[in-house]
Amino acid sequence: MKKVAFYTLGCKLNFAESSSIARSLEPMGFVRAEFQDQPDLFVINTCSVTEQADKKCKKVVREAKKVNPNSTVVIIGCYAQLKPEEISAIPGVDLVLGANEKFQLPTLLPPYLHRESADLPKLIASEIRYDLDYHASYSVNDRTRTFLKVQDGCDYPCSYCTIPLARGQSRSDTVEKVLGLIEEISAKGVKEIVLTGVNIGDFGIQNGKRVETFFQLVQAIEEKSSIQRFRISSIEPNLLTSEMITFLGVSTKFVPHFHIPLQSGSNAVLRLMKRRYQRELYVDRVTSIKEVMPNACIGVDVIVGHPGETPELFLETYEFLNGLDISYLHVFPYSERPNTYAVDIQPKVDGMQKSERSKMLHILSDKKRRAFYESQAGLKGQVLFEESASPGTMEGFSENYVRVVVPFDPLQINTIQSVRYKSLSEAGEMLGVVLEHKA
Repeated sequence: MKKVAFYTLGCKLNFAESSSIARSLEPMGFVRAEFQDQPDLFVINTCSVTEQADKKCKKVVREAKKVNPNSTVVIIGCYAQLKPEEISAIPGVDLVLGANEKFQLPTLLPPYLHRESADLPKLIASEIRYDLDYHASYSVNDRTRTFLKVQDGCDYPCSYCTIPLARGQSRSDTVEKVLGLIEEISAKGVKEIVLTGVNIGDFGIQNGKRVETFFQLVQAIEEKSSIQRFRISSIEPNLLTSEMITFLGVSTKFVPHFHIPLQSGSNAVLRLMKRRYQRELYVDRVTSIKEVMPNACIGVDVIVGHPGETPELFLETYEFLNGLDISYLHVFPYSERPNTYAVDIQPKVDGMQKSERSKMLHILSDKKRRAFYESQAGLKGQVLFEESASPGTMEGFSENYVRVVVPFDPLQINTIQSVRYKSLSEAGEMLGVVLEHKA
């Protein structure tokens, strides 16, 4: 048996694809191993959302060659599609596969394992096409919950983003095929599925035409799935309709946890970003969710330091978020990406200002998260226990994404238990007690 280790950077979508590609290597005799297990093959699935992701890729290659100098190193993912020549020049890289080629890894790999020719091309990455095939993917055995890819690509030309250049146009699986994958996953004992995609609310486009909608998928899952619970990974505010919010409010399978990208709380900056909404719509979505799901957890993506974001416009964002009934923030300092609209927008925001703004929002996020957790103390929730947190304890997430710590019980790992929340620890974790044991 040969060993393969995957190192995945970036989003949940990448984790789903890494897991599926790993399974596709099993007929070749590969077993999945940890990074330090001296694998014969390293596959690095890259992200290119930020400059830091690019730097991480280079560092992982160096570390892989330290672990096993004789290993084969393959790079896939968004960075591989956007800058293939740059990656192929990194010492230690044997093969770079673009978006069209990464799912062909089992077919393309053998010559690189056996070093049959010193003249083998390092780069097999064609230009991004608009008619890319859709490849279904899901993760298993990586975590208690499974990430199920239902959509890929994006048709939104946001000013700061390279994802359309790296993944092509929006395209999706069919509702029928997604339901089939859910049953396949269910047979593996999975208790929770996270639906993921680049622009998941745009689900339903096949061969360039819209034939279904994300709401139809949600309704079909509610009616026909045997899995106990589902999360929606992230959905654009303009695609999260009032009809869908009402439906999710009474769902028995979709949990009250939303992650809704905002990016800026200033309408002027939203226009510079080429976003498809204004902040008034965002307020409407948050208000609607809280009306039907008062204990819902709402996470928010925010970019700081986008070109044109003056100190005054940033304060608009800060004050907007401070007054919004949300639960936590994911904060991203703007990172300039070639071939995007934002490159030409002035004025630029220097690194120190981006760092200061990021720090302010991280502090606000901590405040929001703690306030949300405190609002849940004394209530009950259904917690999926995943792993040991520290000696004598285990942790998991409730349906509304409260991280709960209780005394360890090996029989309760990968089970959903009814838990009463007691109080917050000094570290900000919710301490709880299991009310009844469920098999």
